[in-house]
Amino acid sequence: MPLLNTATRYGAVSQAFHWVTAVLVVATYLLGAGGPESRVYSASRASALGWHETLGILVFAVVLARVLWRLADRRPEAPPMAAWMEWSSRAVHWALYALLLAIPATAIVGAYLEGHPVTFLGIGALGPIGPLSHPLGQTISDLHGSLGSFIVWIAGAHAAAALFHHFIMRDNVLVAMLPGIRDQSSDIRTVPLVIGRHTTDH
Repeated sequence: MPLLNTATRYGAVSQAFHWVTAVLVVATYLLGAGGPESRVYSASRASALGWHETLGILVFAVVLARVLWRLADRRPEAPPMAAWMEWSSRAVHWALYALLLAIPATAIVGAYLEGHPVTFLGIGALGPIGPLSHPLGQTISDLHGSLGSFIVWIAGAHAAAALFHHFIMRDNVLVAMLPGIRDQSSDIRTVPLVIGRHTTDH
């Protein structure tokens, strides 16, 4: 597999960014406590919080690198589709990028304003930095929670659209991001024709 994107497929670097981000986001979400401040920072959840914050920082770093890579590497050509589908696809992609940067950013800012350090495992507690403002920090932390819930719906829509392209539109949108699978879009399109001829001959 080439490192760079081609006209029909994402390269190894883009695919790695995509799937590493997906795994980090799922793990971070599952380790998030949610709820009031007393629950989030309770002693019983210190280990899970440390992992949650560490993975959140990694999400921010990976997504930032991914955005920079996307600006440098060409995108594969999109298959033919209606204009509204193309625009909605771009909107969802950029919404995901914005959320993946905003969610860890709001977590860090909210924690610092509330007076809590942010843990990065292997390094230790970082901060807080700057003046404290607990009410503002709580508001930003609540925003962090809301954005974390919202991204589940956006990611779900993104996954559903990929499946729609694969099974209904029968193009290579999903396959283009799957490692180790060649572009079978032309083969998929011929299946109904073969079945139709076979049925007619009988």
